[in-house]
Amino acid sequence: MGEAKADVLLGTLDLLLLKLLELGPNHGWGLAERLEEVSDGVFCVNQGSVYPALQRLKRKGFVRSSWGVSENGRRARFYELTGGGAGALKDELARWARTAGAVEQVIALKPSTSEARG
Repeated sequence: MGEAKADVLLGTLDLLLLKLLELGPNHGWGLAERLEEVSDGVFCVNQGSVYPALQRLKRKGFVRSSWGVSENGRRARFYELTGGGAGALKDELARWARTAGAVEQVIALKPSTSEARG
């Protein structure tokens, strides 16, 4: 059976974008490509999701943008993390760690004989 690409989990795109922007400024297309690259192709995010998320983060003051030239010579809007965004990233990473830990606890459950009969 082939590996399927996964949608980014609901509510995690902002976290993933903030984390990628922690590495340095980038444009929307570059962020989508980087996310697919670092997730070994598991996460494939379309532009219809990336740009609204970046605008949402900008409205919250977590990122700022400026015009620049991309690596292929095209004019592009580059986004970078703000101080507020760095704080939000720290909070989101802590929340994610709690969530992932809770999911792991549920996944690790083993059925008892009485639960298996249900």
